[in-house]
Amino acid sequence: MPIRLRITSLFTLLVIIILGIVCQSIYYFSAASRLNTLKTRLTNRAITTARLLTHSGMVDPELMHRVDSLTTLALKRKSVQAYKNKSYPIYSYSDIPNDSIRLDNAILRSAKDEEIFYFTDRKKEAVAYFDRNSEGGLIVVCAGEDEDGIRTLEKLGKILSFSFICGTLLSFAGGYFFSRELLRPVGRIANEVNDISAYNLDRRIPVGKSKDEWHQLSTTLNELLDRLKDSFELQRRFISNASHELSTPLTLISSQLEISLQRNRTEEEYRQAMAQVLNDVRHMNSLVQALLKFATASGNAGGLQINLVRIDEILMRLPGEIQSREKEHNVSLHFGAFPEEDERLLVLGNEELLFTAILNIVSNACKYSEDHHADVSLTVTGSGFTITIADNGIGIEEKELERIFLPFYRIRQNAGTKGFGLGLSLAMRIIKLHKGNVKVQSMPGAGTSFTIELPAGQIHQSDPDALFT
Repeated sequence: MPIRLRITSLFTLLVIIILGIVCQSIYYFSAASRLNTLKTRLTNRAITTARLLTHSGMVDPELMHRVDSLTTLALKRKSVQAYKNKSYPIYSYSDIPNDSIRLDNAILRSAKDEEIFYFTDRKKEAVAYFDRNSEGGLIVVCAGEDEDGIRTLEKLGKILSFSFICGTLLSFAGGYFFSRELLRPVGRIANEVNDISAYNLDRRIPVGKSKDEWHQLSTTLNELLDRLKDSFELQRRFISNASHELSTPLTLISSQLEISLQRNRTEEEYRQAMAQVLNDVRHMNSLVQALLKFATASGNAGGLQINLVRIDEILMRLPGEIQSREKEHNVSLHFGAFPEEDERLLVLGNEELLFTAILNIVSNACKYSEDHHADVSLTVTGSGFTITIADNGIGIEEKELERIFLPFYRIRQNAGTKGFGLGLSLAMRIIKLHKGNVKVQSMPGAGTSFTIELPAGQIHQSDPDALFT
């Protein structure tokens, strides 16, 4: 069912319920008021008759008939009947001859017990009144047919039914119009979104001036488009740079092989050519491995092996790994005061990815320092860990600090240094995957300091996947 029709139906249903309650209440209270008024009139007439019959202890039927015939009770088929000693009739009057109320002992007994008893006989409504002060107990029954009251009540019922039907139709029409106006911004937003594609992500949805839910929705979609644009731009730049980095060694390999095959060469020349090809293959293999790690860190954590690992043990692997890669590089570890509980040193995540992220930052610090030295310090905070990696290198200009985490981006000072420009980008993605953060401070000529913040892992032991959701 379309949402417009659903809103209209719900609105109409609500109006139907309200109108039904109002109309039923009006009819119910009107009927109750008519009945109470009729009971009061019949009771008063019965009391008046009882007093006339007991006056001076004399009964004059002719006088009573004249009084009843002249009395206007606004009822049709009026009848008055009086009984003494429960069942002995002493007086009877009716507008239509022989149109009397049929009484049984149950009615007379109820009148004596309740003093005023209301009952119906065919279309007539009647009141039986018991006069306790009369000698022998006088019971007066006054009855009549309230045609005017019933006719008025029926007319009221028709008016209410007509009003209910008209109100239902009007509410449906109003709800349909209301839902159309309510959903008009949705249609406008849908049309705007339909015109947006991967080739025109610069277009945005007008948000308007009113600070309502549609403004919030438009703003949220615009923010989503901003993120999509950044992702597409990042992907485009990544593919372009990756293609360039991969095509360069492939071109060199192809060129060297073609040159080698142009004429016969000595064994030594072939060995030199093969050695150069092997270096290019190793370079390309390193790039492919870096791209694979980058793809792993760019995905979700669903396929990763997640465990509780000690952060200090990860850091203690750094000096040996750094020196195994470059003998001139060295790392100094500085650990602050450790907590008494070993659990506070645990971090929830993938050990190899975390080690790779920290290793890439430390390796860069050693690479771009004149003394090829990096200082790594660990501080345990209340909610996690802070790892600081500092060097005395060439530093980074402020305008380039925001770009150093982009894939394949390399600052101008490092243009001639060996590398692919993936290390810092890979480190940032891994740390973000572990709900951490990386901050950098640098001053050209004075060195650079990276700060890694990671959450503690013991609070997630009951749910290892909670960190990555």
